[in-house]
Amino acid sequence: MASFPRAGGHSQTVRRRALWRATRALACGAGLTLLASCTTFEAGLDDFAGGDVQKTGYMPGPTRQPVTFENIQAGDPQSVIGRSQHPKILAAYGGAYSDPKLEQALAAIVGPLASVSDDPNRAYRITVLNSPNVNAFALPGGYLYITRGLLALANDSAEVAAVIAHEMAHVAANHGIERQQREQAAELASRVVTEVLSSDAEGRAAVARNRLSLASFSRNQELQADAIGIRHVARAGYDPAAAARFLMAMDSYSSFRNAFQATNPNLDFLASHPAAPQRIELARRHAQEFASQGAGRVDRGRLLDGIDGMLFGDSAAEGYVRGRQFFHPGLGIAFTVPDGFMIDNTAEAVLATGPGDTAIRFDGVALPASTSLSTYVSSGWIGGLDRASIRQTRIAGLEAVSARARGGEYAFDVTVIRVGGQVYRFLTAMPASGEARLAGVAEGVASSFRILSAADKAALKPLRIRVVTAGAGDTEQTLAARMIGFDRKVEMFRLLNDVDASRPVRAGERYKIVAE
Repeated sequence: MASFPRAGGHSQTVRRRALWRATRALACGAGLTLLASCTTFEAGLDDFAGGDVQKTGYMPGPTRQPVTFENIQAGDPQSVIGRSQHPKILAAYGGAYSDPKLEQALAAIVGPLASVSDDPNRAYRITVLNSPNVNAFALPGGYLYITRGLLALANDSAEVAAVIAHEMAHVAANHGIERQQREQAAELASRVVTEVLSSDAEGRAAVARNRLSLASFSRNQELQADAIGIRHVARAGYDPAAAARFLMAMDSYSSFRNAFQATNPNLDFLASHPAAPQRIELARRHAQEFASQGAGRVDRGRLLDGIDGMLFGDSAAEGYVRGRQFFHPGLGIAFTVPDGFMIDNTAEAVLATGPGDTAIRFDGVALPASTSLSTYVSSGWIGGLDRASIRQTRIAGLEAVSARARGGEYAFDVTVIRVGGQVYRFLTAMPASGEARLAGVAEGVASSFRILSAADKAALKPLRIRVVTAGAGDTEQTLAARMIGFDRKVEMFRLLNDVDASRPVRAGERYKIVAE
């Protein structure tokens, strides 16, 4: 959650997707996320640029001369695109994540891949993005990006090599340039919409949706990148089966999240890298072409060394989810969702889903002290508001107002709480058929809102990947019990370590857990 998040988010079940559409329709000022996975980002990122962004290191291709990435790419016309969009990527994904040992581990992967590519003279610059989303993508000119969320899910260097090789293939095949040409063909229509509806939120949203549809690579381009990437993985000596293996891992992780979380699909790899069974099977077939060369190395130890201690999940700037509790040390606030609810912290808002297709959204906006909360609630940003239901109250000693609204098949409770010049908003939604339960759920979460003390904020620590060695009596249950921040610890441990009944925990082996 950003300091001033905007409404948004999508659930992955049909019912919850409709519920979130209803919440977005209720709050008229909802924002729209413009990002998509495995893309080249251009105009669509302009809205996300702003503020200082960190610079990251570069990973040049094989050379005997000390050079810089920028100098190598100076003569490449594609690099102009990558260079101009790089700061915007950083701004949209929380900046670059800096960790020397992690960067060294990635350099050991990128180097061999670049040396066996069809264009060994091309340089690549890889940036680890400070984002918990599982994603990787490329920009024209050799700019590669991989999130720490993806690195946390990977189990060995071969799987990371498969992801990076896939993105390098997009660069080598000029897929970004092809996408740019498609976008240029639609530019005139976008200009018309912008000029005619420049002051209308729906018009701007139409332009944004158009950019989003153009941003993703086509299915044929994805399959082509798969084939090229697997070939290069095998040439570099890595296990070519790692591509199919990691596609399956990401699919399992997506299902795990979708079972209880309302995730933002636009920032995740699978938004435009669908891990359909057919695609996984094609990846397996490509890998079998190199069976005569042996299985190839996986180099699990080097990756584990690189990610040990890496930040996991949200950063302090976004707030922390701990089970049913949300803490934001920067804003100095916290709240708890009821039993049976699961929280997902997105860039736009904190979202929670629970029994009976109930959804909760929490966000914040700036509001002048001269504007009363009652006036704000009735100012038009809530669709279907029942003005007679507006009532003033106090929560944790703070000024608050609550109200009811109706939208389509859903009933809503809106509670706003003033903290200085900021107003925090709880929007609780459920099908109208369950409206009798609405007050209890809404009052429960809103009344849990509190201001963090200095001691509370000092005690909050980020979660990190910790690599541990299994002892003689360890099982997946005993290792998972050491994890923090999850209700379904065993399931998360299995996902992080590719462990199941056929691959049990073994004494002396190293495994990933999540702890402070």
